[in-house]
Amino acid sequence: MATGKDRPLKRALTTRLLYFFILGDVLGAGVYVLIGRIAADSGGAVWVPLTVALALALLTAASYAELATKYPRSGGAAHYVTRAYGPFAGFLAGFSMLAAGVVSVAALARGFAGDYLAAFVSVPVGPVAVLFLVALALLNARGIRESTRANVAATVIEVGGLAIIVVLGAWLLLRGEGDPGRLTRLGTPEHGAAAAVLSGAVLAYYSFVGFETSVNVAEETRDPRRSYPRALFAALVTAGVVYVLVGAAASAAVPTSTLAGSSGPLLEVVRAAGGVPERLFGAIALVAVANGALLTGIMSSRLAYGMARDGLLPRALTAVLPGRRTPWVAIAVTTGLAALLALTGSVTTLASTLVLLLLVVFFMVNTALLVLRRDPGEPGHFRAPTVLPVLGAASCVLLATRIEAAVWLRGLVVLGAGLVLGAVVAARRGTGRAAGERATSG
Repeated sequence: MATGKDRPLKRALTTRLLYFFILGDVLGAGVYVLIGRIAADSGGAVWVPLTVALALALLTAASYAELATKYPRSGGAAHYVTRAYGPFAGFLAGFSMLAAGVVSVAALARGFAGDYLAAFVSVPVGPVAVLFLVALALLNARGIRESTRANVAATVIEVGGLAIIVVLGAWLLLRGEGDPGRLTRLGTPEHGAAAAVLSGAVLAYYSFVGFETSVNVAEETRDPRRSYPRALFAALVTAGVVYVLVGAAASAAVPTSTLAGSSGPLLEVVRAAGGVPERLFGAIALVAVANGALLTGIMSSRLAYGMARDGLLPRALTAVLPGRRTPWVAIAVTTGLAALLALTGSVTTLASTLVLLLLVVFFMVNTALLVLRRDPGEPGHFRAPTVLPVLGAASCVLLATRIEAAVWLRGLVVLGAGLVLGAVVAARRGTGRAAGERATSG
């Protein structure tokens, strides 16, 4: 099998395909399952934390836009942080991002095999999740073009499902059955208005972070300096508008307590309005979950490939299929880890840990951008105003203060494992350099 140095990844993504890639990942399972939890934390005005989360996500997205066009190659956060702080920090960033990606795929696999699928057939969650992951891995290995074309179709279906919710919410209001007054009710008995916005924004932030996935396919984009910023910001703004409309429609149409108590909150809107078969909407939700898992699986495998090429993971992960030129070993390893997690963890546990890991990664990326300003990089790359990465790093700290202690404990275990493995990588590199120096002097 060829390695990454022998056979680079194929540049096949256009601006349009990249836009749908990012939009499809952002408009994934998050909005279908998290509106209820946001309502539980923030009250009926769910559009407020959604808007705040979009603004915070755009801060870090600006840093990624600059770095992805400055260094258009697989590896993402790991590659940027390595350039800024060295291989130890780069390994920790990459390990955290890789762990977050694998955790996310595992959570989505369990989500696919759970309540939405139960509307059609009652089957054990574990075996279905594993079969689901194998099918996604095969599509991923077939090629980036095939995967992203499947994503375009899935994204259209996802957006169609969300449009149904907006229309049904408006229809309920026209029938006089909804309550638009809920859209101004911010806060809960447990949280005042300010705390409610931050708590809701943490959950809503999860729905926007899919943009990180796209950094790892910059190397497979035909003209990343031109295409990436346009696709990234257009996709995030599109997703933000859709989320706010969906959140407002759901909150106005369904009582806040009903949304908060449902694991399928958008399905409550369908039930309240009538006219749309529940199974049809269940099928749309399954497509959304599957699409998010596919795109996150692509990110995880490309990140593992990029880290291996930088010497941060075993070189075996750089093996690519001769014809397809996809990183088949990285795909197999990340899929296997996701399957193990899907068999041993719950959706809630996996999702909560994911948010914390991403905040750690985003903080490191925002600060790395400031350090790398002294490196010219690729000519003509996108440049973000300096205030944006500063605010982006601060926003990560702010959101991290709203994460529960139990989640921090789980996250620290993962980060601790990354620190240990990073120390091993650094020690091996030091040993290799020392051996090389002795050989040269001899």
